[in-house]
Amino acid sequence: MRILRRVLGLLIAVVLSSVLVFAFMQILPGDPARVALGLNASEEAVARLRADFGLDQPLLARYLSWVGGLLTGDFGVSYLSRMPIGPQIADRLGVTAWLVGTAMVVAVLLAVPLGTIAAWRHRHPLGVSLSALSQVGMAIPSFLAGVLLIALFAVRLRWLPAGGWAAPSADPVAFLRALVLPALALGLVQAAVLTRYVRSAVLDVLREDYLRTARAKGFPPLAALVRHGLRNASIPVVTVLALQLTTMLIGAVVVERVFVVPGLGSLLLDAVGNRDLLVVQNVVMVLVVSVIAVNLLVEVLYALLDPRSVRR
Repeated sequence: MRILRRVLGLLIAVVLSSVLVFAFMQILPGDPARVALGLNASEEAVARLRADFGLDQPLLARYLSWVGGLLTGDFGVSYLSRMPIGPQIADRLGVTAWLVGTAMVVAVLLAVPLGTIAAWRHRHPLGVSLSALSQVGMAIPSFLAGVLLIALFAVRLRWLPAGGWAAPSADPVAFLRALVLPALALGLVQAAVLTRYVRSAVLDVLREDYLRTARAKGFPPLAALVRHGLRNASIPVVTVLALQLTTMLIGAVVVERVFVVPGLGSLLLDAVGNRDLLVVQNVVMVLVVSVIAVNLLVEVLYALLDPRSVRR
């Protein structure tokens, strides 16, 4: 029941978000038809192009036409290139998905063991050092991490390329080489954040009565934590993972620019620079829906990790 209510709430959020995104695009200064034709275009040519774009229609009709197109997979045509927007977004979204997904794997693989060790040894130099290192990592923005990684691995050591992209189907080796540095730039910073939350969650579990009971029954301390504690510790961490996914989607916009990765963020920044407002509108809406879908996924994971939450 809770998940059904959450789905309904998220659907309402999608509708409200679409209204806000559409309204914001309308109040931006400038005429897309005038931008597409140039400042020297005649008023008649601008009027004809506005009619071709549907910009001469009432706002409500334009909004309903846009939403109807989104629901059927028709994202319209770019004001500048006159190319369909849907295939462009699909291609760029695949690139961003590879980048964000790999970065999340890096963050989880680093944060879970490091955060657990930092909690397990929190009174020892190792735990204190890991905690301090995570604090330093949290202070470094992703784009700066990217610049530092480029300086070390691309410029100094020449192990990896400084930028660019290759399709995995065309050249798997070049794809992996191009993916490593931007994924690390996103993943390392988020690993530092996640390490702090994992440490806090594991420390809370270590103080629970059921874990002391497990140790009293003969389980070694670490085995008791792994068998009985980590699942409970993972419940609050899931929320943080959802927030980090959304943060990575936004952070990917800048990181893709640093590494010249042709993802959704690069498409958005290019469209903003060219004032291709329909592309901007559609990309922002895709990002909003992605964030909302992540929140729904969190609700499902909560139900799997803690079945009691379904009955609340």
